[in-house]
Amino acid sequence: QVQLVESGGGLVQAGGSLRLSCAASGRTFSMYVMGWFRQAPGKEREFVAAISRTGDSTSYADSVKGRFTISRDNAKNTVYLQMNSLKAEDTAVYYCAADYSRTVVAAPRSYENWGQGTQVTVSS
Repeated sequence: QVQLVESGGGLVQAGGSLRLSCAASGRTFSMYVMGWFRQAPGKEREFVAAISRTGDSTSYADSVKGRFTISRDNAKNTVYLQMNSLKAEDTAVYYCAADYSRTVVAAPRSYENWGQGTQVTVSS
């Protein structure tokens, strides 16, 4: 098991930027594929981005490609999501998740560990 705590959410104007962080504790962080997901009111949880255990492979949802960047620092047990050019439709609760595997995947059901979420609100 790994425990995850997100931070960095908040209110930002459209076109602005935010950087989310997710701090992990428990089992060896570098053994986990890490992902970011989001859930807007009335909608299902959706994939945003994921990164491999070493950070050499990433995957993004089409809706955020070119605007969001996922990265990780295994020495600090932390994964980040840099969000630029934010849009009103990016408003959601953002969740960090960990998958004890070797493969970067987008399906939420593959991730065994979840943080509590952090709210991101983009005003238009």
